[in-house]
Amino acid sequence: MGNLKTAEQAKAEIEKSGLTIAKWAVKNGVAPSAVYAVLKGRLVGNYGDSHKAAVLLGMKEGQIGDGGQELKRA
Repeated sequence: MGNLKTAEQAKAEIEKSGLTIAKWAVKNGVAPSAVYAVLKGRLVGNYGDSHKAAVLLGMKEGQIGDGGQELKRA
């Protein structure tokens, strides 16, 4: 298992990039509402956009299927 981030760590990383959470979500192809829900703990990221958001944020280990290619993030 890799080093998973907390919601606070993930938010701080987005802030360091100079993007809003909504712009980060759009840039990464995820619905902003899913990103907010994952960061607030309302969704754990089991399926769909919330899964993709959690993996891209580094809050969950997993794979993302994207156009026939699988991306792995931890």
